[in-house]
Amino acid sequence: MTRTSLVFLALLAALLAAPFFVYPVLMMKVLCLALFACAFNLLLGFTGLLSFGHAAFLGTAAYSTGYAMTHLPVTPEVALILGTLAAAALGVVFGALAIRRQGIYFAMITLALAQMVYFFCLQVPFTGGEDGLQGVPRGALFGILDLRDDMMMYYFVLAVFLAGSLLIYRTIHSPFGQVLKAIRENEPRALSLGYDVDRYKLVAFVLSAALAGLAGATKTLVLGFATLTDVHWATSGEVVLMTLVGGVGTVLGPIAGAVIIVVLQNELADKVGSWVTVIMGTIFVVTVLAFRRGVVGEIAARFGGK
Repeated sequence: MTRTSLVFLALLAALLAAPFFVYPVLMMKVLCLALFACAFNLLLGFTGLLSFGHAAFLGTAAYSTGYAMTHLPVTPEVALILGTLAAAALGVVFGALAIRRQGIYFAMITLALAQMVYFFCLQVPFTGGEDGLQGVPRGALFGILDLRDDMMMYYFVLAVFLAGSLLIYRTIHSPFGQVLKAIRENEPRALSLGYDVDRYKLVAFVLSAALAGLAGATKTLVLGFATLTDVHWATSGEVVLMTLVGGVGTVLGPIAGAVIIVVLQNELADKVGSWVTVIMGTIFVVTVLAFRRGVVGEIAARFGGK
């Protein structure tokens, strides 16, 4: 058995046992944001596209799922699908507009489009405006399993996280993923080899948006609300921070980054108040200057992992 397989098995065992030792709702939030970071890493770490607007997909799915659960006679799995499809559809629009540009221009276009989504959610009545959607029920999975039970909900969220992570892992280790890496390393060369670079980037963008939406939809079911924070530019910044701290272009890096950031925010929020933002900024600066490969990247380099 390879070292990678052992790491994955150890991680799976830890996740299965986690709710018996850690508050389940906190663990569910970590899993949702870890999936969000993994989705973002698919775009940045394996395609080389820096998006500053990924909160738009997280929030769009969150609002869509919340609205479906509160106003439509649907079960949680249907609401998740609706939220994910809404994020994917938005990803098609964003991607078609943004992938024509590169570098900082791509990042600024995604940020501008995400801000449009933010103001849309602020103004339209069915999102609840500044109050957001409150009291979103968890419902019963397939009409049978009551997700109001935190343990039941946790293992459902874990299944969603594992499915999303497996899809990402399979994607980056497929021929399609190899083309994405070629685009990241040298886009002109990939173009000269005959690959339709824009089409590959658009598919990667939409897949990343859909998985970010799945994370947002699941988060709404867990917490019972969707607010403007989900579509705010600061949330897009947080996912960048999670990915960089954990390790860009690594499989486990975004997961580690999400754990570090969420746990720190949870532990420090009541102790230091608004200073938590300063602390997060300091962590970002230290990571960029001293740990360019992130936590997982540095560990992998140190011990010869991949």
